[in-house]
Amino acid sequence: MQAPTQADLLTLLGTGLAVVSTAGRVTWINPALGELLDVGPRTAPGQDLTALMRNPALAAQLDRVALERRAYNLRAVTFGVARGRELTADLILQPLDDGSILVEVHPLAPELAAASAGTPLSATLRGFAHEVKNPLAGLRGAAQLLERRVVDKDLRQLAAMVIAEADRLAALADGLLRHGGAPRLGPVNLHELLERLEGLVVAEANAPRVRHDFDPSLPDTLGDADRLLQVLLNLTRNAGEAGASMLTLRTRVEHGARVGERTVRAALRVDVIDDGPGVPDDLRDTLFQPLVSGRPDGTGLGLALSREIALEHGGDLRYTSRQGETVFSLYLPMERPHD
Repeated sequence: MQAPTQADLLTLLGTGLAVVSTAGRVTWINPALGELLDVGPRTAPGQDLTALMRNPALAAQLDRVALERRAYNLRAVTFGVARGRELTADLILQPLDDGSILVEVHPLAPELAAASAGTPLSATLRGFAHEVKNPLAGLRGAAQLLERRVVDKDLRQLAAMVIAEADRLAALADGLLRHGGAPRLGPVNLHELLERLEGLVVAEANAPRVRHDFDPSLPDTLGDADRLLQVLLNLTRNAGEAGASMLTLRTRVEHGARVGERTVRAALRVDVIDDGPGVPDDLRDTLFQPLVSGRPDGTGLGLALSREIALEHGGDLRYTSRQGETVFSLYLPMERPHD
């Protein structure tokens, strides 16, 4: 009996697969994906994949994979399937040696799809939280040993900072693993939070300089201090990794602020301003999407998580960017929804 070829095995797989050209035209499709899209393996070749999936936005992602020649994972993409229905799935876009692109379609269970629609990162982050808890425990233990053994006062302070950061990240991971990962709300003084942030930034190697532009009349807000700190830390670290030499932390009260789809009477605004090269043009439309990163070693979780945290506080995270000045603005409404 002749052994099955690789093509035979791909055809038999239950995972939906397609190969598309750099122009987005289908060159091959397996029966599993053909059944989902209600198209035959013989009639699909030559057709536009984004038209078959009824998702024009997918074209930009295919162009990006073709241009950069690296794989992308797309979370919770909704597209049209057989007989007018819709499906939500994770997609993997993988460049092949001949210049074409392999598309894998992994449908999500209805409950996961619903969760992804409301909080697109929740499932991914819970899995990530499981992965980091053990390394964090080891990191904390090593820092504790250093703190006990070193004599130099500055080194002991650095070890204590590592312990505090490990505890904060472990608490954040625990929050993500709890049902719903609900934030722990309490009064937050944003200026105290920013001073804590500055201490973390300047302790890092090759850190940019930090200056303040604070509005002293800023009132406290209601929020989860650890999660808000994580947002700001993600923004400052991104700026440093992008080559910024100066960071400005600015606070303001903005009246009649646009937050998401609504206008609020007033919002607290925290701006993180850097003098780096700016956001690349090809990332501007997808910057906050999960698993999208401008760095080869990036996870694509930082900004997506940051925006999710802003949204769960009833706020928003937006940015403007040009060469030499990028401004990320965190908006936190002064009136709560129940007001």
